[in-house]
This record gives sequence, C-alpha cells and structure tokens, in this order.
Amino acid sequence: MENAQKVISELMANPINVGLLGLIVFLVYKIVRGRRPPVGLAPDPPLAKLKKQDFTLEQLREFDGTGAEGRVLLAVNGRVFDVTRGKNFYGPNGPYSVFAGRDASRGLAMFSVSEDVIREEYDDLQDLDSEQMERVREWEQQLSEKYDHVGKLLRPGEQATDYEVEEETTAAPDSTKSD
Repeated sequence: MENAQKVISELMANPINVGLLGLIVFLVYKIVRGRRPPVGLAPDPPLAKLKKQDFTLEQLREFDGTGAEGRVLLAVNGRVFDVTRGKNFYGPNGPYSVFAGRDASRGLAMFSVSEDVIREEYDDLQDLDSEQMERVREWEQQLSEKYDHVGKLLRPGEQATDYEVEEETTAAPDSTKSD
C-alpha cells in the first residue's frame, strides 16, 4: 500500500507526468469506446457480395461511397477491391476518401492522399521507381488479405473477362472421375 502511494505521489509531483497520464487515459478510453457503435446508431447492414467483374475507370468512379447503396471500391495495381467495410477510412469524409472509386496505386506509392497525384486517365505506373512499386505491391497484398477482390481495372481498349463462364468452367464437376 505504501509503495502504491509513493508511486502515485511521484507521478503527481511532475506536471509532465500528469499530462502524459491524462493522455494515456484518454487514448485508452478512445480505443475502448471506438470498438462499440455509438449509442442510438446501428451499424449499416453488410451489403451482398459484389459479383466479380472488370471495371473501366468511369465504371469504378460510380463506387465512391456516395451512391444509393454506399459501396466503396478502389483499384491498386490493376486489381479492384471492395473496401466498403472500411468505409470510415475510404468513404466520404474518410482520411483516404480521395481513393474511393479510383485507382489508388500512385497515391499509395507516394504516400500521398492529395488529389494532385491521382490520375483521371489510366495510369500504367511506368514512371514509378522500384521502391514505389514495392509499396504498391505491399498495399495490394494488404488489401487482398482484408477485402474482397472483385475484379480488375481495364486498360483502355481491353475487353472485360466473363467471370460467369470462368466460374462455370472451374465449378463444373468432372464427370470422368469415379467415387
């Protein structure tokens, strides 16, 4: 008991310690409080899984989180991900909202969330150096572990893949096998 009182008096004797202790208590509160939805607000019901398809830049722009269902997609290194579950980050007013409905590769490669780095036309990323391309691949890997890969970003003139035919071919049972 005496040791605890000694530690408390030592902490309270220095104003820097008091400030740091207050900051720690505040951060712990925010972490714990952040895990629960705010009182009176129910979380949005999860959307149905998006059917796999390919997107042009124009089609991708429709999924910036402002549409009727609020779905958010973004592309990284030619792959399109459904990041709707991370809408607080990627959706409207989120810190990464500039990437919503767009190709985020260049911004992620350059550690920038500025509109200036986002290209409105297809970006082949040819001018990025090897370190920047490695960052793009790392982001692609992280997104693929956390979010659904829903298709690819089409280059100008590229034809979309017919995923229904692809799924039928891979899902069809092999009738030559015996049990």
